[in-house]
Amino acid sequence: MDRQGMYDVVIVGGGVSGLSAALVLGRARRRVLVIDAGTPRNAPAEAAYGFITRDGVAPEQLVALARQDLAPYGVEFLEGTAEGAREVPEGWSLTTSDGTSVEGRHLVLATGLRDVLPEIPGAREAWGRGLLQCPYCHGWEVRDQPFGVLGSSSTSLHQALLVRQWSEDVTFFPHTLEPLSEDDERRLRTRGVRIAEGRVQALVLAEGDDAAPRALRGVRLEDGSVHPCTAVFCEPGSDAALPLIDALGCDLRDDGCVVTDDIGRTSVDGVWAVGNAADPAAQLVPSAGDAYRTAVAVNALLVEADCAVCLDAEEAVSEGV
Repeated sequence: MDRQGMYDVVIVGGGVSGLSAALVLGRARRRVLVIDAGTPRNAPAEAAYGFITRDGVAPEQLVALARQDLAPYGVEFLEGTAEGAREVPEGWSLTTSDGTSVEGRHLVLATGLRDVLPEIPGAREAWGRGLLQCPYCHGWEVRDQPFGVLGSSSTSLHQALLVRQWSEDVTFFPHTLEPLSEDDERRLRTRGVRIAEGRVQALVLAEGDDAAPRALRGVRLEDGSVHPCTAVFCEPGSDAALPLIDALGCDLRDDGCVVTDDIGRTSVDGVWAVGNAADPAAQLVPSAGDAYRTAVAVNALLVEADCAVCLDAEEAVSEGV
């Protein structure tokens, strides 16, 4: 089969997981293309934390450094959004939003996901700065400040118990989880977490010349009362669905992410998923590590396919003789 013009691997998504996979495959001397729309999940955050040697680096700088690491290995980049997909001999053809078509023997989906925030005024504006999800990622930066925790999912109660570790001033807003059980109330109060009854009406953003962009001042309830909070934690929903994933026909989990096995294989042959596309809770370090493992598995299958082609060619020559 003539593979001229076909990449060994096309990676869709240029965040940490996609670039980690590209690094491994590039170093394995594979022909790799990364299609990147330039919309990473952590773009709203001022900095990325918990990534050893890069703690506190701005997300865009982290990506820039990763791209620098890829430079010696011939990894190619295409700016755009992959939307269409169809099977071709020995692989897949992808089409971007501007009509560009590329082919790859294997596809790695590193497309991340979209956080589905509570429908509360101020939530979108504060997301990634005052409205936070992960205390391990951002708790240190807001330590000892007044916290709020929004009851937005079944895990919100645990989140309220958890963030108490970073501040003695924590208020839990049950919001859509009302009413709490007596046992839940007892656990919160034993942990030193206050409970503010009533639905949340809005997040109150700080105003004035000295206010940081998207900084929080408090949480307003439906009765008009405002509870001072400079950080509010919540568990957003997740949505990894994209036209490309629909076109490929990958199975999805109940949380909207792509179903994979323990090495990143999806339900579609030759298609893999890494990072938040497969796990909404995956943070930077595990995303990079899982992508590394997936890249090794992809290369192993490529080696097997290359050997099979050589054997077929040898047998054809022998039969011809």
